[in-house]
Amino acid sequence: MAVNSAAGANESGSDLRRRIKMVARRLFADRGVRDVTIREIAKAADQKNVGVVGYYFGSKENLVAEILIDGAKLIEARRKAHLDRLEAAGGPRTVREAVEALVLPSAEFGEEAAEEAEGFNRFLLLLSLSESGFIDRTLEGRWNTGYQRCLAHIRRLMPDMPAAAKNRRFVFVGAYVSSLLAMREAMIADPSHDHPSWGSDAMLRDIVQTTAAILEAPSP
Repeated sequence: MAVNSAAGANESGSDLRRRIKMVARRLFADRGVRDVTIREIAKAADQKNVGVVGYYFGSKENLVAEILIDGAKLIEARRKAHLDRLEAAGGPRTVREAVEALVLPSAEFGEEAAEEAEGFNRFLLLLSLSESGFIDRTLEGRWNTGYQRCLAHIRRLMPDMPAAAKNRRFVFVGAYVSSLLAMREAMIADPSHDHPSWGSDAMLRDIVQTTAAILEAPSP
């Protein structure tokens, strides 16, 4: 299959593949996976041949899965390193410490891998709202082990309450943290306004503190 690129005839296949993922992630972050077509992805990647996405990824679902795994790998590496440091020092000792290991790797990973991470938290939030089962199937057992370690520590450190109540709190926390991180990402990326509070350390500390409060609030 011939691949015609308006971005440059000398672009390698791996570079084009990477660019397709980058533009697709941006589109998915803005509008969600279901509302973005293969044709729009090809156009955003400066490709005249609509079949380029199928050529490199086989299907839109495979493209989404690869974008998901790419971001999860970056977060997982940061989260495992964070947990390793905590556990080596005998922690985490508090719910807040365990929540930091949950929140900070997702909030900060984009600073080290901007192109690979741009829009990922928004992409992940919208995907979770429409295809949560797809996320679980794609990441389960390989790219979410650090996340599961965090949950195990949190469960151990939470106040005594029925297991069902703890599970409900995890549902609340998942929705709360993912929404705030997606909003934070959008505000920081917004070129039309300056949003210094969203990019501040204080904002991240507040996200961690309020998340811990949800987990530690007395069970009714």
